[in-house]
Amino acid sequence: MGLALSLEQAGVPTVAVHTHVFARLVKSTITTHGMPTARNVFVPQPIVGRTPAELRGYVEGLDPITKRPFIQEVIEGLSQPLNDNDLKGMSFDRSNPRLLPADTEDNLQALFIENKWTDFLPIILPTEERVAAMLKGTSHPPDKIVGRLRATAFREEWEFNVEQVAVNAVMAGCKPEYLPVVLALAASGMSARSSSTTSWACISVVNGPIRNEIGLNSGIGALGPYAHANSTIGRAHNLLSINLQGGSVPGDTYMGSTGNPLNYSTCFAENEERSPWAPLHVQKGFKPTDSVVHVFLAGWYMHAGFGPRETWQEKMTRSMQAAEHYSPPLWVMDPIVARGFVDLGYDTKEKLIAWMARAAKLPAREYWDNQWVQTLVHPHAVAGVEPYASKLKAAPDEMVEIFQEKDINIIVAGGETQGGWKMFSANYRNGTISIDAWR
Repeated sequence: MGLALSLEQAGVPTVAVHTHVFARLVKSTITTHGMPTARNVFVPQPIVGRTPAELRGYVEGLDPITKRPFIQEVIEGLSQPLNDNDLKGMSFDRSNPRLLPADTEDNLQALFIENKWTDFLPIILPTEERVAAMLKGTSHPPDKIVGRLRATAFREEWEFNVEQVAVNAVMAGCKPEYLPVVLALAASGMSARSSSTTSWACISVVNGPIRNEIGLNSGIGALGPYAHANSTIGRAHNLLSINLQGGSVPGDTYMGSTGNPLNYSTCFAENEERSPWAPLHVQKGFKPTDSVVHVFLAGWYMHAGFGPRETWQEKMTRSMQAAEHYSPPLWVMDPIVARGFVDLGYDTKEKLIAWMARAAKLPAREYWDNQWVQTLVHPHAVAGVEPYASKLKAAPDEMVEIFQEKDINIIVAGGETQGGWKMFSANYRNGTISIDAWR
């Protein structure tokens, strides 16, 4: 869609082809870009895993949206001249009132739900007094621009300020002292409500002194709803991602096929005090005294296990082989597990990560038989980018490494009631943001 819009804006006749489930999203996107009459055609979903004959049937058949011959629509879209309606474009009034009219609490709760400004759980209504109290959690002025967000790469970015972030922090139930963490998450530019069809979510991990200052949980139940700070900060990231990027509406601004429970709230802290290893922020080049938050694009898979037991290598290798090839793992290990690996000679995270990268292998044919590897990795391999080019040259039964060391991360968290670990799908895209900068 983005390429088609660029070509149309340059005066090159273009018809964009989509699958029919994206019809509402296409209409919304072209309208947002001021080109509501851009030519588009549709084929049935799915296209992945279809035989050549089935795909030819799509092309030779009817557009499932208009019920007209697909090829005829393509020809007309490329050959018909633009008219005055095509050329006039659109303009938008994007202003929003700062305040809502006064009403009862029940009516306002219903209004927020009706307008999809919430996660459909009850919120703390963001009154002027509550927002003013929240703003005391930062030294930055209310009108300072924090960042920009959008649901997908092909939508416009929405710009927002400190006060707008504070509004969503109030709604989520945060305390003012949590606001610097929420502002850092907002400033990351990473939406917690990505519109990807694969139902991404976000995991945020906090390091540094602020963990203990605000009561973030890194012990028993660290990944669950067992601390006020964890629950409300993660929820605030999701709420601001709904309201400050233009929505998260199924079929329009959200296309996650199965959805993801991590979209409610996933924020926790690393248990630095009980870990035998350097914390993640020190690995990323920060000082131990810095407070930061790491944001991971996550949620395709989760595996769990215990250890390191006698067969830990076999167990962890199988888990990595079963993982989505395009989404490297984030390992969350109880301190018991971390100390067990130290006893085995892995006295740094880096040493264990190096073993993981070497152990996680698949036959080349299995590695390449993956939708997202084909879509997102294969072009780099064809262009000669390593290590993907070498994998593409490998024989079908030759074993190739799935992940690179730089993409694997380890967090130590847990209350030492069990030597367990969890492995999450989690892409780290240089997503470490200073919390101190937002105090």
